[in-house]
Amino acid sequence: MFKSHPKGLIPAALSNMGERFGYYIMAAVLSLFLCSKFGLSDATAAAVYSAFLAGIYVLSLVGGIIADRTQNYKGTIMTGIVIMALGYVGLAIPITSTSDNATMLLVFTCAALVLIAFGNGLFKGNLQAIVGQMYDDMEAQAAAEGEEALKKVKGKRDSGFQIFYVFINIGGLVAPFVAPLLRSWWLGLSGYKYVAELPALCHKFLAGPLNADDTANIVKYMEQAGISGQPSAEVCQSYLEVFNQGVHFAFIASVAAMLLSLGIFIWKRGLFPTPGKKETKAVEYSAEEKAQQAKELKQRLYALFAVLGVVIFFWFSFHQNGVSLSFFARDFVKTGQFPPEFWQAVNPFFVIVLTPVIMWIFGSLSKKGKEISTPRKIAIGMTIAGLAYAFLAFFSASAGYPSGEAFTAMEAVAREGMKAGAWVMIVTYFLLTVAELFISPLGLSFVSKVAPKSMLGLCQGLWLGTTALGNILLPVGAIMYNKIDLWQCWGVFIVVCFLSAGIMLAMVKWLERVTKE
Repeated sequence: MFKSHPKGLIPAALSNMGERFGYYIMAAVLSLFLCSKFGLSDATAAAVYSAFLAGIYVLSLVGGIIADRTQNYKGTIMTGIVIMALGYVGLAIPITSTSDNATMLLVFTCAALVLIAFGNGLFKGNLQAIVGQMYDDMEAQAAAEGEEALKKVKGKRDSGFQIFYVFINIGGLVAPFVAPLLRSWWLGLSGYKYVAELPALCHKFLAGPLNADDTANIVKYMEQAGISGQPSAEVCQSYLEVFNQGVHFAFIASVAAMLLSLGIFIWKRGLFPTPGKKETKAVEYSAEEKAQQAKELKQRLYALFAVLGVVIFFWFSFHQNGVSLSFFARDFVKTGQFPPEFWQAVNPFFVIVLTPVIMWIFGSLSKKGKEISTPRKIAIGMTIAGLAYAFLAFFSASAGYPSGEAFTAMEAVAREGMKAGAWVMIVTYFLLTVAELFISPLGLSFVSKVAPKSMLGLCQGLWLGTTALGNILLPVGAIMYNKIDLWQCWGVFIVVCFLSAGIMLAMVKWLERVTKE
C-alpha cells in the first residue's frame, strides 16, 4: 500500500496526525465548552467557533504566502507548531469563570484561539504543499525513465492524499474521547456525575430566578448528577467549576501532541522536499510561447477558483458537525451516559474504515479504463452530502421535531420521550464522511495538480481559505437550529448541497480538460 509512494509521505502524515490529535481535542468540545464555561448562547458560541475555524483557514493563506516568499517551508511549519502549542497552554489554565472575571477570561480564551489559528495557518497548507511536491518529484523522475514508468505513477497522487488524510483522522478518532473522559473523571473525584443539560441551567440560576419548568428540571438534573437538596448559587458554581476544569486539563494533551508532531517533523525533515525550489536552466521563449503559457496559467487559476467557489458550500454544510449537529446530539439524541462530544469520533472512524474501500473502488475503475476524474468525484461528494441532510430532514419531520430552542423549553419527561436513537447520528455521519472522502483529500490533490509550481503554498492556502469562507457561515446553522423546525433547518443544507453538485457537474468537462493540459 505504501511502497509505491514517496518515502516522506508517512512521516509527513504522522506529523500531521499529532497536530490533528491536538486540534480535534479542542474542536470536539469548543462550542459546548464555551456554553458551559461562560454561559454563552448556542448562537454566540457558534459565532466564536466559526470565527476560530475561519481564522485557521484564512491564516493558511498568509502561511502559504510567507513560505512561498521565503522558500523556507520547513521553518514555517515548525514555527507554526510552536505557536499552536503556546495557544493550547493558554487554554489549559483552569481559571474559574465568575461574574467579575468572565469578560477578561473570554478575551484570554479568544487570544489563545488566535494563537492556535495562526500557528495552524503556518503549518497546515505548507505541509500539504510539501506532500504535493513529493508527487511532482516522483512524476518527474518517472518521466525521465520513460512513458511506461510515468503511466505507473500518474494515478498515485489521489491515493497518496487519501492515505495522508487517513492519518489525520487517526488523530481525530482518539481525540474526541479525551476531554469527556477527563471531565467525567474529574467530576467523579468531587462526587459529581456528568449531565449535559445541567451547566446551562446552572448559568440560568446564577443569572436570576428560574421559571417553574426550569426549576423542576434543575432539581431533576441535580439528582442525576449526584447532588441532593435544592439548587443554590454555591452548588451551581461548584458544579460549573469542576465541570470545566476537567476540560481545561484535556488541553494539556493537545500540548503534548504538538510536541510529538514537532519531534517527528524535525526527525524526518531530510525526506521532505522544498516546493517550487528547482534548478532550472535559462530558456528563451518566443512571444507566442509566452502568450500560450500565460493562457494556460489563467485557465488553471480559473479552474482552481471555480472549484473553490463550489467547495465553500460543502464546508458550510460539513462543519455543522461542530455546531448545529453537536447541538442536535446534545438535545435530541438519546445516548445514555455518552457525552455529545463522543459523536465527533464517528466521522474519523468512518474515514479510517471507508478510505481503503473507496481507494479500492477508484483503483478498480482505473484499471478498467473507467477512472472517475477528480472534479467529477467532488460533484458526487456534494450530492452525497445533500443525501445526508435529506435523511436528517425526513427523520426530523417524521418525529415532529420543533426548533432546538422550543424543544429545550419543554419538560424533561416530554423531551426524553421524543429523543432519537443513536443510529440517527451514525447514519448521518456515515453519509457525510463518504461525501468528505470524495471532496477533501481529492480537493487537495486537485489543487496540487493545477497550482503553478512557484505558488503551491499560496494555492493550498487558497483551498483552505474556501474552508474559512464556509466556516464564516456556520452561525447561520446555529440560528436556524434554534429558530425554525428542524426539518426546515436541514432543508436549507439539502438545497445548498444539491445546487453546488449541479454547478460542479456543469463544469466537469471543462475542468477535466484543464487538469489534463
